[in-house]
Amino acid sequence: MQLSMMELKVQSAREQESINWHFASHGVPKSLHCLCLKLAEEYAVNAMARSHLPPPEYVSRLTDPSFHHVVLLTDNVLAASVVISSTVQHSANPEKLVFHIVTDKKTYIPMNAWFAINPIKSAAVEVKGLHQYDWSHEVNVRVKEMLEIHRLIWSHYNDNLRNANFQHEGAHERSLEALTPSCLSLLNHLRIYIPELFPDLNKIVFLDEDVVVQHDTSSLWELDLNKKVVGAVVDSWCGDNCCPGKKYKDYLNFSHPLISSNFDHDRCVWLYGVNVFDLEAWRRVKITTNYHKWLKQNLNFGMELWQPGAHPPALLAFEGQVHPIDPSWHVGGLGYRPPQAHNIKMLGDAAVLHFSGPAKPWLDIGFPELRSLWNRHVNFSDKFIRKCRILG
Repeated sequence: MQLSMMELKVQSAREQESINWHFASHGVPKSLHCLCLKLAEEYAVNAMARSHLPPPEYVSRLTDPSFHHVVLLTDNVLAASVVISSTVQHSANPEKLVFHIVTDKKTYIPMNAWFAINPIKSAAVEVKGLHQYDWSHEVNVRVKEMLEIHRLIWSHYNDNLRNANFQHEGAHERSLEALTPSCLSLLNHLRIYIPELFPDLNKIVFLDEDVVVQHDTSSLWELDLNKKVVGAVVDSWCGDNCCPGKKYKDYLNFSHPLISSNFDHDRCVWLYGVNVFDLEAWRRVKITTNYHKWLKQNLNFGMELWQPGAHPPALLAFEGQVHPIDPSWHVGGLGYRPPQAHNIKMLGDAAVLHFSGPAKPWLDIGFPELRSLWNRHVNFSDKFIRKCRILG
């Protein structure tokens, strides 16, 4: 259908707005860059900042199955501090918590410095850089292969978009989202290697960096997953035929027979962000191997099976291995649009808030009406937080 001149102008304005949001959401704010620099300087001059984490008396907890193990893969020091602070604050038994932070080489020093000079009472915190892992040659080769295939998918999709027509409502926004930097992020893709990152653990809770925990999480480790690999939110408080996140059709290409014959395009996807992983079951059913098989299938079919990102192939690899958990464990999408006034109270009842979407609370474009839910867990008394003028 031919669009009128006015409709074209409105569409163009919306597309430009989404582009501006896209760039605003993926730059590193000066305040966060400043924080990392100040912490790196502190690491160089302060022996306490160089302390190995966790301290010796907590090392035995790192592999002890009687403790509650929480995993974060992040290069954002400030976000990691909020996730851990909020989890500990609402924990009935913080002494049972063990946090495992995996970060990249450039962030390892500031991340270690932050948690060394701001120790968490009772809970154990491990900070480990990817450069400290001594993986086998086989695993290294597979990780490189995985990243290369994701890069090829991203490039293929990017080339196709140059001549795309965005008249279909929402197509432009989805396309920009598919090409975000996280699509090529090593830390983002390494979640599929969690069993290799933690070979001595059999059950963990995975938290994304952009969450705030508001309830005690102890019961997550007691969940019976019915022999499934992952516990995740699938259904939503919003009622029947309402997905808390997106549907399979938003990620996968249902015009391809391999997808359409095996999956339901209207099914709700399970959500990353707050997940219970049975790593023993993961290893037994070979989820990571299955993930790689789908990557190669996508390559063989001209990279047409899904959009770029870590989640589409994970939907396929974890097929039949998802145990739905209570929707209150994960209220997401808080980085896409501010909730309606009548939903603000509902957020206070949620166990975990997920600021998924571009408007992260640490960015200028974050929604003011939601930022206080995140800011209450920022340590504004810290001298580096003050010096770097972190948003308050």
